Amino acid sequence: MARLAMFDLTGKVAIITGGYHGIGRGIAEGLAEAGADVVICARNFERCVEACAEIEKMGVKTLPIRCDITKSEEVETLIRKTAAEMGKINILVNNAGVGGSEKPILKMSDEDWDYPVNIDLKGAFLCVRAAVPEMIKQGGGKVINVASITAMIGMANMSAYCASKAGLVQLTKVMALEFIKYNIQVNALCPGYFLTPMNQKFFESEIGRKAVQKTIPMNRLGRVEELKGTAIYLASAATNFMTGSCLVIDGGQIIW
Repeated sequence: MARLAMFDLTGKVAIITGGYHGIGRGIAEGLAEAGADVVICARNFERCVEACAEIEKMGVKTLPIRCDITKSEEVETLIRKTAAEMGKINILVNNAGVGGSEKPILKMSDEDWDYPVNIDLKGAFLCVRAAVPEMIKQGGGKVINVASITAMIGMANMSAYCASKAGLVQLTKVMALEFIKYNIQVNALCPGYFLTPMNQKFFESEIGRKAVQKTIPMNRLGRVEELKGTAIYLASAATNFMTGSCLVIDGGQIIW
């Protein structure tokens, strides 16, 4: 199938953290459909291998790598392996994330706070710090930080998650300013409620269904495949004059 030149990612190499399922998997598949070779990393190496085997059927090259993005030495290994085996790094998608303990602030432990902040915010920082020097060598690149609408609206009992995603949006803006001189564009994707393995049990419950009806004007959850086009857009030449922006895809949730 012919690809529109501006959105053609043929010959590009993309790293997607947490890319074996959920939103990350949808993004990985979308970038592959646009022609990009993909590297999928997560702590669960076996699931990364399985995802890569499926995506490789699209005719692109894939590489599974085990990586805990909260550990700088593992992130640095991820970048070295990718550069060595794939030849370059053009696109980094900081997708890996967790929701956290879902406790009120007064009942949270230090660990309850640290767990989502370390993965959702620190992990993105570590990945960018390691990957951007490779992009600079190539004369440019794209960074996509997967944040959330909780960066803009509050959710009770989700303080660490909301704070980490809000921090990621602000970090996106700072990165955008610092990397402009290297022809690297950094933008954030802010999804609303999408059906993923992480939240399926909740949204299939009566409480979850009522939450959807009450908060989303479109009266449904997003489908992961509906993020593919946006991910391709942010990774493509179509956004060469766009940096530090946050794209919201939420079925109208934050305007209701």
